[in-house]
Formats: sequence, structure tokens, C-alpha cells
Amino acid sequence: MPEIQLGSHTIQSHGVHVARFHMHDWIILLLLVVIEIVLNVIEPFHRFVGEGMLTDLKYPLQSNTVPVWSVPIIAVLLPFAVFGVYYFYRRDVYDLHHAILGLLFSVLITGVLTDAIKDAVGRPRPDFFYRCFPNGTDFYDPVTKNVACTGEKSVIKEGHKSFPSGHTSWSFAGLSFLAWYLSGKIRVFDRRGHVAKLCLVFLPLLVAALIGVSRVDDYWHHWQDVFAGALLGTTVASFCYLQFFPPPYHVDGWGPHAYFQMLAERGSVAEVSSTTANGLSIRPSEMESVSMHSGRGRETTNVNTYDTNSILDRMESGRS
Repeated sequence: MPEIQLGSHTIQSHGVHVARFHMHDWIILLLLVVIEIVLNVIEPFHRFVGEGMLTDLKYPLQSNTVPVWSVPIIAVLLPFAVFGVYYFYRRDVYDLHHAILGLLFSVLITGVLTDAIKDAVGRPRPDFFYRCFPNGTDFYDPVTKNVACTGEKSVIKEGHKSFPSGHTSWSFAGLSFLAWYLSGKIRVFDRRGHVAKLCLVFLPLLVAALIGVSRVDDYWHHWQDVFAGALLGTTVASFCYLQFFPPPYHVDGWGPHAYFQMLAERGSVAEVSSTTANGLSIRPSEMESVSMHSGRGRETTNVNTYDTNSILDRMESGRS
């Protein structure tokens, strides 16, 4: 059977084919972008805020520790850079394409859910009083006793978007996806007990958590907003990652589903045993049988794929 060549699935050779196969996914991404723009344009629900309800909404109005423009850089471009480094190391366009697609779905679905909830709930931010009354003098409707804001409309509009935290949900959507990706690539669950691998996986989550904490410190969000944003972003990222990649603890957790499906369709078989760094033999990884039907008859071919630390290295060196 033909030998699997790592460098045979590059952007030049297979990029267009892979992108065309997932054309509908890219169209859905564009639709999500449009929805996200609309949700940011429309006016959120203005919840009733009476005089006695402003006690916890009088925190000072101050600038963001983490600017809005920096969140896409941290949550999207940083993971992209990691994906790019891995691509130049392994030359696998399937991995690159599905990592990018999965990440974009993660942040955009999270963004749409976050902003839809923001607009529907309309919870005032902790600094709402000074958004509503910049000079510190409060006014109320004589009939409803609701606040009669005197501040800028754009500032007041933003003041009704506290729940959940967009900074936090976006950060966890992108960086949680990156944590999943890293855990699969470095084989965190290989049962060898390397805690340093866990530290590397937890690093993106720490960055996301610190961004969330900054939202409370800046008085832009209540702690519940940040908690909900973190939960939302992490959940969506997990679903999106597992849509394209096996779980990191799986024997094939280092590669995307599409890569192994492609191997099955080509009838390729990879066989090799895994060894430790000191040369001691260890138990080979489990074998996964993939059945596919031949296009010319009813004959079924079993395609076996293995996951070990040495498979890819031996393929690269050209050994059988």
C-alpha cells in the first residue's frame, strides 16, 4: 500500500479542494458576521432603573484595561499564529484548515449568542450612573420614576450591555479552542505524567481569565457577567473543536477527523510501534478500524490507523 507522506497535503496541493468541500461552512461564517453586525447596531432593551436601584451602579466610568481592538488579536490572531507554526512543521492543510474554521466558528457563534443575550437582557453596567448622568446630577421621569438620562446616546446604549461579558466570552471562545488544540498536539493525555504539558494548556485559559477579571476591575461588568461569559465561550469552543478534531485523549487526537477520512478513502495504512525516549518499548496505541465500501462492488476494506508519537517521525524519515 502507498506510504503516507506528510508533505503531500499542502495548501498548494490540497488547499483549494479542502476549502471547496467546506464552502457551505464558509458561507455560514459570513452569515454569522452579518448577524453580529446587526446585533451591534440595534438598540438593546432598556431595563427600568429607578432611584433606589442605582446604589450598585455608581462605580466610576473609566477606560478599558484590555481595549476592544485587542480582543480579536488575543483570541483569534494568536491561535492563528500557533496553527501556522504547526502547519510549517507538519505541512498538513487538513489540520490548518479545520483549526482555522473551527476557531472562527467558535468566536463567531459565541459573539452572536453573547450580543443577542446582551440586547435581550439589557442589564445596566456597574458604571451606569455616570453614563446616564455625566455631571453627577440625576433626573427621573415624574410618572414612571425611571431614569431620565442626560448623557450621550452611544455611551448610554453601551451601558445597557452588561450581561454577559463580551470580552470574556470572546477570549474564552478563542483561547479555550487553542487549549484544546494544544492538548491534542502535545498529547497531554498520553499517560506519561508530564505536568509541564498541562501548564502549557492552562496558559491560554489563564490569559482569558485575566481578561475577564479586568472587566470587573474596570467596573464595566458585574462578576456574574464575567462568569457567564467564560462559561458560554468555553462551552461553544468545546463543541466547535470536537466537531473537527477527536478528543485529545483519543488515540488519533493529534489530527483532524478529515485527515483520517482522507487516509481511509485512499486505502492507506500506517503501521509502526511507539517507543519511549530512552528506547524502552511501550504498549502500542489502540488501532481504529475504518470501513469503507468499494465503488465497484460490495467488497469492504478495513483501513487501520494508529496513533503513536513515532508514527509521523518515521514517516518523515522515509522508513517503513
